[in-house]
Amino acid sequence: MDLGEIAVPLIVFAALFVFGLGLRKLLLKALRQWTKEGRVGFEDKLIRRVRRTVETLWLLFCLFIALTASSVPQDITELINKIILAVSIALVTFTCAHLAVAFIRKEPGGGEPAEAVASLIGNVAKIAIFACGGLIILSNLGISITPLLAALGVGGLAVALALQDTLSNLFAGLQITFARQVRIGDYIKIEAGQEGYVEDINWRSTKIKTLANNMVIVPNAKLTQSIVTNYSLPDRELAVTLEVGVHYDSDLDRVERVTAEVAREVMKESAAASSFEPFMRYNQLGEYSVNFTVILRAKEFTEQYLIKHEFIKRLHKRYKEEGIIIPYPVRAINYAQEKSGG
Repeated sequence: MDLGEIAVPLIVFAALFVFGLGLRKLLLKALRQWTKEGRVGFEDKLIRRVRRTVETLWLLFCLFIALTASSVPQDITELINKIILAVSIALVTFTCAHLAVAFIRKEPGGGEPAEAVASLIGNVAKIAIFACGGLIILSNLGISITPLLAALGVGGLAVALALQDTLSNLFAGLQITFARQVRIGDYIKIEAGQEGYVEDINWRSTKIKTLANNMVIVPNAKLTQSIVTNYSLPDRELAVTLEVGVHYDSDLDRVERVTAEVAREVMKESAAASSFEPFMRYNQLGEYSVNFTVILRAKEFTEQYLIKHEFIKRLHKRYKEEGIIIPYPVRAINYAQEKSGG
């Protein structure tokens, strides 16, 4: 091999490499400008990964062109080209897998935790992408993938039958995650009676932390089949209702005014939704009292207990000061009649 046979491939490689450096600089400048304008939500680490992938692919392309321009024997060139293509496919596969997970972890609308989505489908997406990349590499190396696909089909059916419950929970978890009707941090109550804050939604189950500090683990499939009350939707504020009764001799207009004043004082508490205007409505002429309902609003489900606590204390104290009577059932005993009968 003379000097000319070596020089030509090296010159071609060097020329393409220099051209690639200039093109890389222009592309990175355009990409950074694009992300600054907010049209793409790429993070810096994603830009770095894509940059490294493009740089490596360009080097492999330069090597491929240099080999084509060289006088290396044909069989060796074909072998090296197959290796270059296999490495390129593997590199693109890894990059696509990382990008897919990054987009899955992306928080739509900002502020909504995306850990549940990543735990449910991140690994599934990686496995699917790696499997496709592996099959393409095998096909490129001249290995027939038809028997492999047939074996995977039969094996996949067997696995699906064996893992029927697991797969049903997996897809139920995907449904819960994407429907966004039950989210991490929500306070829910399911049909069976269990209630609490949603701690985690994973590939198999949903974890609910009760107010007693216990953990309830519900299979995703059962959760999707249950009637669920979500106290955090459409927003976390919750109406708090209290039933009260006053004596029939009470001045109902005065009762309404005093009760409204107490309710407004309670709504100044940190647990209350301060923008809400409390109100009351008479609803029943009961056996012992005139009954009415007072409606307040708490910031979230658990805050209702403090609201009720404060309202009952303050209303009882204010009614005593105002002389308003809260009646209770009284049983009259005719002592003389019982004595004569005895």
